[in-house]
Amino acid sequence: MFNDIGPLELLTLVVLAVLVFGPDKLPKVIQDVTRTIRKIREFSDSAKRDIREELGPEFKDFDFEDLNPKTFIRKQLDNDELGLKEIRNGFDLKKEMSEVTEAVQSADEAPSGSGAVAASSGSAPAKIDMQKKPEKPAADDHPPYDADAT
Repeated sequence: MFNDIGPLELLTLVVLAVLVFGPDKLPKVIQDVTRTIRKIREFSDSAKRDIREELGPEFKDFDFEDLNPKTFIRKQLDNDELGLKEIRNGFDLKKEMSEVTEAVQSADEAPSGSGAVAASSGSAPAKIDMQKKPEKPAADDHPPYDADAT
């Protein structure tokens, strides 16, 4: 529960507890807190036991940690019945990216190769401009007026 508290943080908490509650009341406060935690755990365990009894014998192996969404998804993804491990192992992002890069580069090189043939015949090679450029409207052209927009 408190695995990530370091020694300096623990010492700071003890000093704050002594300052807030005082050395006289601190043992009583600690007893009250531990008693409350114990009662909460007992209540939780009895509630889990009652739920298991109500569900019946077919849910003996039911684990309440399965109700946590992260745990549920992790168990479903690790389930080998779906074949997800094969899909995960068969997918290589670097390989896919290199294939896409090669395809784009070969597409860029293809027009230059046909352009060399066209240049030998005397016409200029046609190059496709892939960048979208806005069209400039004519000087007399006004944008349409929308009465509902204003």
